Amino acid sequence: MDLENIKASVVTNVYHINAEKNVPLHKHPKNDEIFYCIKGEGFGVLENGEVQLTVGKAFIVPAGVMHALRTDSNLYVTSFLVPVIE
Repeated sequence: MDLENIKASVVTNVYHINAEKNVPLHKHPKNDEIFYCIKGEGFGVLENGEVQLTVGKAFIVPAGVMHALRTDSNLYVTSFLVPVIE
């Protein structure tokens, strides 16, 4: 296992989702995605339900699972795309 290659392939982002923003359901076939709420509140959306996000809470999406984010106000999250190691 090449840890440096894995480390280099982790992608980080910070997103601001507001009530008007529509994040469509999508998936990442080869990456798990971890969302960590840093401000505000909202929901991690799955095909069969939602997970409430508040400050300090995480939403973990396995590779290949359809997901999105939504809020009725403002939601700020840090996102980590982590490659699945087989």
